[in-house]
Amino acid sequence: MPKVIPAPDELSKPFWDGVNKKRLLLQNCAACDAYQYPPRETCATCGSVESLGWKEVRGRGHISSYIVIEDGRLDRRMPDQPYNLAVVTLDEDPGINFYSNLPGTPVHQVPVGAAVEVFFEEVGPGQLIHEWRVTR
Repeated sequence: MPKVIPAPDELSKPFWDGVNKKRLLLQNCAACDAYQYPPRETCATCGSVESLGWKEVRGRGHISSYIVIEDGRLDRRMPDQPYNLAVVTLDEDPGINFYSNLPGTPVHQVPVGAAVEVFFEEVGPGQLIHEWRVTR
């Protein structure tokens, strides 16, 4: 499946710099200890601006739900249809969700509730992305 090469902006650059070092970093607020993803200018929990930093998480979660994309409108993904689109909930913070096509998991065979872990895949010279895979 074709992968999107990220174009980091000032706000998301620390996240993508971490991914390129095979680390999953999330914004974390020192004032209220809340994680947030995707990154924002202010803490979504307490509104702090100056307390936001970045913290590494283990990159483990579970599949909370999924759908199969059979009629998507993204041109670059049309040849790959059907494909899974799973919601991965982070174990360290159940309020944080990621989306993944779960490379290696056959279409329509997504084990809801299964444990997953992050891994990193090269999509361009010097550029990685984060993906999720089922752990057995």
